[in-house]
Amino acid sequence: MTQRLILASNNAGKLKEFAQLLAPIGFELHPQGEFDVPEAEEPFGTFVENALAKARHAARLTGLPALADDSGVCIDAFKGAPGVLSARFAGEPKSDARNNEKMVRELAAHADKSAYYYCVLVYVRHADDPQPVIADGVWRGCMIDMPRGAGGFGYDPYFLVPALGKTAAELAPSEKNALSHRGQALRALVEKLK
Repeated sequence: MTQRLILASNNAGKLKEFAQLLAPIGFELHPQGEFDVPEAEEPFGTFVENALAKARHAARLTGLPALADDSGVCIDAFKGAPGVLSARFAGEPKSDARNNEKMVRELAAHADKSAYYYCVLVYVRHADDPQPVIADGVWRGCMIDMPRGAGGFGYDPYFLVPALGKTAAELAPSEKNALSHRGQALRALVEKLK
């Protein structure tokens, strides 16, 4: 028997990636937009609080279990910034190009270019679930100052995976999903939900 699950996002890429891993364990994933659920506020300073707020928001408005993620890039020289503000690092409106320009400009003054992508996933059975299921993943690398690759989005063209000598944007989707913070978190979540 399959159980409907709301993804607290309308991102088609996330929907496809998550649906592939969740279907075998009995979940039928639907984007929150199918239920006219608006995006939730993300006012918190941590990934887990923002993901929990998004999951509870989607569950509250649909009456169904919900899954949310919050993720971003954390740069060591910036003490973990942009972190939860990754999508808005250069302010509103959101712009990958402006975020990357700001990151490159500010990181130029630092010798340490190490960084990591972080993702947390939160699953709630209902809006007031006292025991949300939480899983996370970390993908370590370093930032470069010239973009490489045409895949991915956000900071991917600047996020170098040293062991491979490639940026996240140069990896095939299957290779990226096998290594990425989001892929790690999703596999960990699936194990907890089985």
